[in-house]
Amino acid sequence: MKVLITGASSGIGRDMARILAKLNYNLILVARNEDGLTKIKNELETENNKINITIYPMDLNIKENCYKLYENEKNIDVLINNAGFGLFGEFAETDLEKEITMINTNITAVQILTKLYLKDMIKKDKGNILNVASIAGFMPGPLMATYYATKNYVVALTRAVRKELKKKKSNVKISLLCPGPVDTNFNKAANVKFKIPGLSSEKVAQYAIDKMLKNKFMILPGTLIKIGKAFSEITPDIIKEEVAYHAQKRKRGWQNTKSIKFLSGKE
Repeated sequence: MKVLITGASSGIGRDMARILAKLNYNLILVARNEDGLTKIKNELETENNKINITIYPMDLNIKENCYKLYENEKNIDVLINNAGFGLFGEFAETDLEKEITMINTNITAVQILTKLYLKDMIKKDKGNILNVASIAGFMPGPLMATYYATKNYVVALTRAVRKELKKKKSNVKISLLCPGPVDTNFNKAANVKFKIPGLSSEKVAQYAIDKMLKNKFMILPGTLIKIGKAFSEITPDIIKEEVAYHAQKRKRGWQNTKSIKFLSGKE
């Protein structure tokens, strides 16, 4: 069995790789950070010499790299779209080029890889796709407007694809991981402090893999996130907007525009 993980050099993606390596899955690991990829590859190969690990240091913000990745690695059993990042600040003040890069990474790369690999999986009538979104994908997000919008896209896309697969009675399974705040070194480096205590990336990764392998569709790690999802379903948008605004504003250093790893994978 072969698994492709994007954003695999750190955080949730790296911890998913560790979990799957223990289950004897062969791994294809993708990220911009070549040093991080090499480090996790060496670590996992030392612990388990029975598996094959291939690394691709590439930026999926560049759509040609998505196609190149697919051409090089067509035969996979599981796709985990984990790469992504966020940008914090008022929309009128945040950097446009960073936002375009975010859209390319959080949306376009997910779109391309999901479509290409899904077609192959449908032909074989087997396979799993796990798209990493966020609890942010269920509401608008003042002060992180573009990030929230990208995760809304991933949620809507994944829900629609799941319905299509069910209608054609396909054995291909697609899952949606929607974590809340996750404790990472990246958050500390960005000088961001979440009001809600974050889960460890190890716990989120373990929970996600367990549920994905059981073909669970909506994966919500943690009781607070399950409550947040229920809140989003029954609360008018005008109230959700206000709640989200104040939640974001309470983050330390909110006055400055910051690129942060928030609720998602990191390349």
